[in-house]
Amino acid sequence: MQLTFDELGTPLRDTTFVIVDLETTGAPAGPDGITEIGAVKVRAGEVLGEFATLVDPGGPIPPQIVALTGITTAMVSSAPRIERALPAFLEFAAGSVIVAHNAGFDVGFLRAACQGHGYAWPRPPVVCTLRLARRVLSGQDIRSFRLGALAALFGSRTKPTHRALDDARATVDVLHALLERVGSVGVQSLEELLDYIPGVTPAQRRKRGMAAHLPQRPGVYLFKGPGDEVLYVGTARDLRRRVRQYFTGSDTRTRMREMVGLAERVEGIECSHALEAQVRELRLLAAHRPAYNRRSKNPRNAWWISLTDEPFPRLSVVRTPRDGALGPFNSQARAKSAADTLASAAGLRTCTLRIPAHGANAVPCVLAELGRCGAPCAGRQSVQEYVPAVGEVAGLVAGTSNTALHAARRHVDDLAEAQHFEQAARRRDELVTLLRGVERAHRLAALAGIRELVAAAPDGEGGWEFAVLRHARLASAGVARRGVPPMPVVEALVASAETVLPGPGPLHGATGEEAGVLLRWLTRPGVRLVRTATPWAEPVHGAGGWRPWLERAATATTLEALENTG
Repeated sequence: MQLTFDELGTPLRDTTFVIVDLETTGAPAGPDGITEIGAVKVRAGEVLGEFATLVDPGGPIPPQIVALTGITTAMVSSAPRIERALPAFLEFAAGSVIVAHNAGFDVGFLRAACQGHGYAWPRPPVVCTLRLARRVLSGQDIRSFRLGALAALFGSRTKPTHRALDDARATVDVLHALLERVGSVGVQSLEELLDYIPGVTPAQRRKRGMAAHLPQRPGVYLFKGPGDEVLYVGTARDLRRRVRQYFTGSDTRTRMREMVGLAERVEGIECSHALEAQVRELRLLAAHRPAYNRRSKNPRNAWWISLTDEPFPRLSVVRTPRDGALGPFNSQARAKSAADTLASAAGLRTCTLRIPAHGANAVPCVLAELGRCGAPCAGRQSVQEYVPAVGEVAGLVAGTSNTALHAARRHVDDLAEAQHFEQAARRRDELVTLLRGVERAHRLAALAGIRELVAAAPDGEGGWEFAVLRHARLASAGVARRGVPPMPVVEALVASAETVLPGPGPLHGATGEEAGVLLRWLTRPGVRLVRTATPWAEPVHGAGGWRPWLERAATATTLEALENTG
């Protein structure tokens, strides 16, 4: 099919590539685990800049990884953590095509780090030199497609050493050699290169024009099917470029190819900035539950811990919170673990067997009467004796008391002193789950209690991105570009913001997912509070004071995992 000039895209000579390589601890992709980032920025064969930094993964580096890379735990002890190194790399790579050898590995770690530390993954075009080499070269050219073998074949000026910057430099030479070969078969633009690597289906090629009307602005896009049903919802910093990638084969997921085959049109919703796009995506997923979005299978996957309404209440895991509930937790298993830990520490019953009460001093459970129950509540024979246990739970939820947390920690310490180390480790991990749930609950509830909060984040170009929040919901969003007075923009956004009335529950009607997105954005480096109707504060008896203990627990868990795998 003949392409229009617009569809021919960006010539490779005008494309900026950032060739990246990572070294890691050997653990699966997650928020942490990167030990070194090396990157080289090139355009038209010329090196524009280099980026290199060691990264502290927050735990020890396994001996086998030290032997492979030469990077020791001592070397990274004074290096920045990934939450500090990541923004610098994202700025270095902004607007470029990411290139890596076995790109799924490197991009997977970078994406997981962004998700784990509250940064939006920019979804750049990605070129994998491993896949490109397998497409270009045959078994007669080379037996192995490892970076070292390709570097030797093409006479790379830098030998790969399992250090990030050296491997990135070697990949630069491999990329240039491969681009020379694909040029001989007519691949001259970035779009043609992305098309060439995976082998695009004819159905994908025919639908390229579906992205032509979309703006080159941040926003949300919706693929719609024959019956105008929403098939898929996504976000993008550049709507046109992102949607085009679905027709070039850069997304190799089977379900995405199937979705593109069904799609009849693409609708774009322009947003002021990435935060607004994220929130709109969440709301659209909840409203339409598109068949091809994995997240739409359970758009409000939140669980809460709540006291039952009984004379001798117990903790129950529920989906619909009411006032006094603790959460949200992102899985039922985590909520159940936290509930059991809290019930044990506070002395609440965990059984469901009940006997009708005949007065204030009635025995709540036949098992307790017979002395056959080992639950913490077994010795409490009356409602009056049970009230303090309920009060401890209510105090923890409200942030006025953390007596139950200290009781749980003492239990862990007692088990360790008695040398019951496996039990102590299990109880420690259960307490970590509870503490993280308490911390999240208090931070989200504090945000949801604010009638109006206005915040600003630098846009990276001398301007500001604004968000007006009301009861942990995004009520308005806008930008003030460089040179534009910001406060008139703020006043206009506040005046036109959505009216939000507080609803029931700990989050005043907001969803935990949207409140979480807003909280991560607010706590990013550089974000400033413009004004707030009431002070934004967390409870003094919350989980904030437990962060040092949580860090030690996380280090211990990492060491145990390494010992088990070693």
